[in-house]
Amino acid sequence: MNRFSHIDLRVKSWEQVRIFYENLLPALGFTRTFHSEKWKVFAAEGELPSVPYFAITEDPGHEPNENLIGFWAHDREEVDRIAELVVRYGGVINSGPRLFPISPTYYAVYFEDPCGNKYEMVHRLN
Repeated sequence: MNRFSHIDLRVKSWEQVRIFYENLLPALGFTRTFHSEKWKVFAAEGELPSVPYFAITEDPGHEPNENLIGFWAHDREEVDRIAELVVRYGGVINSGPRLFPISPTYYAVYFEDPCGNKYEMVHRLN
């Protein structure tokens, strides 16, 4: 059982990150939306509450920190595709995509959303 349930993410401004997340999250499999005035929710396929979801809310005082959210990639090509999408929709690449010395097959890209929240997309197997 994958014990992951959800992420509650703060951003300074939904309008600042809207295009980024409306493109990134579906590419990561969060294809269903359940938006309200306060929360923008992107869920995986299936029935809530048994599927993972990503919930975003505005907090004008939010300051990003060194926390990082990581996603598995099916292959290196998916890491590359996500890196291109990040740049296209206003994110920032911090490192990669490339092999990292964490293990011989650790291929990843580290990036930030337009508000500075940090992420990683990684593929570890050949």
